[in-house]
Amino acid sequence: MNIALIAHDKKKELLIEFCIAYCGILSKHELCATGTTGRLVSEATGLNIKRFLPGQHGGDQQIGARIAYNEIDLVLLFRDPLASGNAVPDMPLLRLCDMHSIPIATNVATAEVLIHGLERGDLEWRNIVNPKTAGREN
Repeated sequence: MNIALIAHDKKKELLIEFCIAYCGILSKHELCATGTTGRLVSEATGLNIKRFLPGQHGGDQQIGARIAYNEIDLVLLFRDPLASGNAVPDMPLLRLCDMHSIPIATNVATAEVLIHGLERGDLEWRNIVNPKTAGREN
């Protein structure tokens, strides 16, 4: 599965801790992230992460394009709901995930549910709707 990692500044540490806790599961999948988030998670976990531009410089749009081309199977977007102005930049990603039936977690509670589902194989249906990754080694 192709998993995108994104975190607002005040949620980066939480995403790092999440990735440390679930490193064993995440290591079996293809990971990508916005620039700073990808660097921080990779440094803390040793996970191989394809890094895009920082979020505020187009990284969100790069991930959005991959979603639009059905190249992302799961998004972990740790949002800071108290930060001013954050709802608008996230809306295109949320809309794209809804349009393409991409599971998305916007907080750690939902991310835990999705990561356990991923481990159990509950997200294997993505291989049916996403034939580009079907048959690839996870």
